Amino acid sequence: MEMAFDYKKEYKEFYLPKATPGIVTVPRMNFLAVRGNGDPNAEGGAYKESIGLLYGIAFTIKMSKKGDHRIDGYFDYVVPPLEGFWWQNGVAGIDYAKKEELQWISLIRLPDFVTGEEFEWAITEAAAKKKQDFSKVEFMTYDEGLCVQCMHIGAYDDEPATIGEMHRYMEEQGYVLDIKNERYHHEIYLSDARRVVPEKLRTVIRHPVRRA
Repeated sequence: MEMAFDYKKEYKEFYLPKATPGIVTVPRMNFLAVRGNGDPNAEGGAYKESIGLLYGIAFTIKMSKKGDHRIDGYFDYVVPPLEGFWWQNGVAGIDYAKKEELQWISLIRLPDFVTGEEFEWAITEAAAKKKQDFSKVEFMTYDEGLCVQCMHIGAYDDEPATIGEMHRYMEEQGYVLDIKNERYHHEIYLSDARRVVPEKLRTVIRHPVRRA
């Protein structure tokens, strides 16, 4: 039995960095994306809804091998982890005290064999099978480029300490923060927050940088 391709294991430099900051150049990738705003912790809120929509499409594509639809170039893979771009208007980074002002894009990486046409097939297929509207999900290509990143271990609200270390490191290495339009505070969620205690959560934090 062939092992399913696991992006986290094959691309450790992007998904499993050390718990000390490092500089990385992230290549162009395709994603499933849902945009929204508001407090991600709100029960029944838009953020929690976005996650369900993303996984609905991600698993429709992954499980296509069991149906009649053949995707050209398909290989079996582990659905990559949930990610998020976060920002607030007028703030360089995130003010953790004002979660209701958060703007976000929830994301799941797509394998390269998923074209725009295959994405459209998956939206139609999932809507028919699950009797649900998936029109908020978009196909997004993103070229993240040069970033500082670090593995954060602990609660989401404790991220500022890790971010402080990242920014000190970046400046020592001759870089400056480059959060601006389309370059976001980026998180990759390696733990399921419903099942893991906050102090053990593993989250990759990534910030765009440029040479000073």
